[in-house]
Amino acid sequence: MAGKKVLIVYAHQEPKSMNGSLKTIAVEELSKQGCSVTVSDLYEMEFEPRTTRKDIVGDLYNPEQFNYGVEAWEACKNGCLSEDLIEEQRKVKEADLVIFQFPLYWFSVPAIMKGWLDRVLVQGFAHDFPKCFESGLLKNKQALLSFTTGGDKEMYSKGGVTGDIRHSLWPMQHGILHFCGFSILAPQICYAPESVAEEERVQMLTSWVKRLRTLWEEKPIDCTPEWYYK
Repeated sequence: MAGKKVLIVYAHQEPKSMNGSLKTIAVEELSKQGCSVTVSDLYEMEFEPRTTRKDIVGDLYNPEQFNYGVEAWEACKNGCLSEDLIEEQRKVKEADLVIFQFPLYWFSVPAIMKGWLDRVLVQGFAHDFPKCFESGLLKNKQALLSFTTGGDKEMYSKGGVTGDIRHSLWPMQHGILHFCGFSILAPQICYAPESVAEEERVQMLTSWVKRLRTLWEEKPIDCTPEWYYK
């Protein structure tokens, strides 16, 4: 869709990895559609994942006892967040769609991406209770998790040893992104790319390209417990 803006938050150390290929293909395909695509390559940026005093520019709201949530909230309201956070928030503000591209680590995102979520999606920018979920501050934007796993699809099924993959996605998709107001598109999952034949890896990339061509026609998932735990 010409004119649409996409932010890809990418977390992988190796450009030649499956995640690197998925990211590159998304940039190429979406750009062909006339979209404006921005990539936050967290490892390349050496993005700081820790929430620290350095995120606050100037005086603290309460110098007697440091509370990161309160200080970030106040700094956000007063334009006193660090430059790297202001830049990432600008990217999010401008985006119609945010794609998170990563390998699944311990049923979650890598630490560097979790740090991005912790530091960028602060109160006052992404949510401000009761402005959350459908009324979250990032409503009217879409988010999509695109990731690889170490185990095969059977492992992440209802009867598999790790259980239904949707259960693992509840904290990320609902507890973080939907809480901030994002509408959530169905995840793009590449199961065990390091353990399959080359033809299957090629098929994974082909499937992603095919989906990207009609991505703007998709409807968000029903972000309720029933969708995750049915």
